[in-house]
Amino acid sequence: MTPRQGADMHDTGTARTRPIDRRRFATAAAATLLAAAGPAPEASAARHRRWPEQFRGMWVATVANIDWPSAPGLPAHRQRAELDTLLDTALTRRLNAVILQVRPAADAFWPSRYEPWSRYLTGTQGRDPGWDPLGYAVRAAHDRGLELHAWFNPYRVANTADAGALVPWHPARRHPDWVVAYGGGLYYNPGLPEVRRFVEDAMLDAVARYPLDAVHWDDYFYPYPVAGRPFDDDAAYAAYGGDFPDRASWRRHNTDLLVRETAERIRRTRPGTRFGISPFGVWRNRSSDPLGSATTAGVQSYDDLYADTRTWVRQGWIDYICPQLYWSIGPGAADYAVLVPWWARTVEGTRTHLYIGEALYKQGGSGAWSDPAELTRHLDLDARYPQVRGNAYFSAKDVAADPTGALRRVVRDHYPTRARVPR
Repeated sequence: MTPRQGADMHDTGTARTRPIDRRRFATAAAATLLAAAGPAPEASAARHRRWPEQFRGMWVATVANIDWPSAPGLPAHRQRAELDTLLDTALTRRLNAVILQVRPAADAFWPSRYEPWSRYLTGTQGRDPGWDPLGYAVRAAHDRGLELHAWFNPYRVANTADAGALVPWHPARRHPDWVVAYGGGLYYNPGLPEVRRFVEDAMLDAVARYPLDAVHWDDYFYPYPVAGRPFDDDAAYAAYGGDFPDRASWRRHNTDLLVRETAERIRRTRPGTRFGISPFGVWRNRSSDPLGSATTAGVQSYDDLYADTRTWVRQGWIDYICPQLYWSIGPGAADYAVLVPWWARTVEGTRTHLYIGEALYKQGGSGAWSDPAELTRHLDLDARYPQVRGNAYFSAKDVAADPTGALRRVVRDHYPTRARVPR
């Protein structure tokens, strides 16, 4: 999810996590944090081979300033300091990957050739913040031995239906025929081939500029449905949907094309950069499909978001899948203990890694979430399935605050040492 010019030049080196050079830490405190987290997997080749492989990720959401920056319009040095603090927090929790939202809404956290600077940086869309946040983030993460996964939202244009709120030169204003207003927001129309090419170009611009460890998408493809409000893609369907049995099949095909083409272009642009997707946790309920999970969720990604996540895994189009299993263990529409084995079976025999998305933000809530041990029970269960190769936590502010100690329990019970990201 977008752009930046300024003093921080972006790195155009190879796409891998670089060995830690402690001389590059700005302060002794940063080196102290690194030592407290345990020696780095890269410290020596022999030690590297002995470290366990386990993905331990942290989402850093920038949309609406959820995690970072804490407010729009902060001076550059404050924004950098806040980001440094979040990265240091990841180290103290023995995490090894940061999933940073860099294109939250057809905008950019880098000096994009395609889209304006994000308003979540300066408070005004298109205003240059005077530095390159994504370039800085990649270097700062790698200097700490962390991977940087750049998180993009393909189709969301704005969280308002008023196109006049966008800068005049925004692509959505230059091409109003690309845009659908829906549910109080604006979205690029996934049914238009020119839209698909444009959003791929906009995201691949960052891949070409920076040594990203991965490109990451979340669960937003076609927007979540609003009861009684159809998504108006009639003209696109009339033009391009004639070979499909129904509109739903055509929409899923559009999403499949975006995934497959993006995967191919990432591999051509920067071999070694991976591609991961974190979808809604239910593909289909068993009542809809015998291959589905024993759930009764009100939303199914296949039917409602037109995201055939199971096919992406089985076809090997993506390197990892991180379903958002934001439910507790126990009876309900979607039981964590039902969904983990379903996803484990889904990835079995494929090249796609499985990581589980965890609702850290729910700690201290109602029901099972009132127990600080709920999250560590999730990882206890995950350990029974070798296909599960790690977890990711939403979101960074909850990783830092951890008000009930839920994540500290996970670190105590499951993260005794640092770990390598699985390859």
